[in-house]
Amino acid sequence: MSASPQWLTVVRGEAPLLVSVPHAGTEIPANLEAQFVSPWLARKDTDWYVRELYEFAASLGATIVSTAISRSVIDVNRDPSGASLYPGQATTELCPRTTFDGEPLYRDPATLTAGDVGLRREYYFRPYHAALGAELDRLRRQYSSVVLYDAHSIRSRVARLFAGELPVLNIGSFGGRSCAAPLGSAIEQVCAASVFTHVVNGRFQGGYITRHYGDPARGIHALQMELACRGYLREPDGPLTSDNWPPAYDPAVAQPLQEVLRAVLLACIDCAQTERGV
Repeated sequence: MSASPQWLTVVRGEAPLLVSVPHAGTEIPANLEAQFVSPWLARKDTDWYVRELYEFAASLGATIVSTAISRSVIDVNRDPSGASLYPGQATTELCPRTTFDGEPLYRDPATLTAGDVGLRREYYFRPYHAALGAELDRLRRQYSSVVLYDAHSIRSRVARLFAGELPVLNIGSFGGRSCAAPLGSAIEQVCAASVFTHVVNGRFQGGYITRHYGDPARGIHALQMELACRGYLREPDGPLTSDNWPPAYDPAVAQPLQEVLRAVLLACIDCAQTERGV
């Protein structure tokens, strides 16, 4: 593979586990920033501090692929054709025009043309997925089974997207189609044994990455973990503002959930290495 662009980070490990971090980026190219209503609004829906939360993953031997580009520029976890992942439910597009709360992102909606979307897909989407594909191929040459773990987070309450409060641990495997059942069960057991609430294939069943790459018959087992932010951050009780969102990252606050996530990733590795769970 040719040299990666500066915004794309690939940390290679030798365990049968690839951790994808598609939404923790905050960079907005200088030529695009003025198009957005505000820099804060453009970064509001970032998966805040997910890289910090999973900083231990490299020490487990995991390969980590992440992008520094904000999801408001392009969402590398959406179908590149523009097809909705959740037909009939509110969601955001490949190149979002609104925040999760429905607030307009662009000063002038006409600014974002089909040509612009195509260019962003070429510059940012394709390299990210080329990296995912290359690393999966590399690991599959070493192991008969590998796990692709797509790491996410979201605010605990987003009325436009779901009712009430989200469980802290949201495991998505595309209704059980993107990974073998024993692997899914092993991860659910880890979550059930923790102090945090959890659900399997609830509101979040896995995005494009989980659905596109998950192919248990080929030895690629994919799942998404969507974390409610209150599990590792001090989420504000009231409306979000540029003064209170995002809150500062406190390792001591994050540690209990981080320990659960370590156990989850170890379960992924164990299942792949022993083929007990895959």
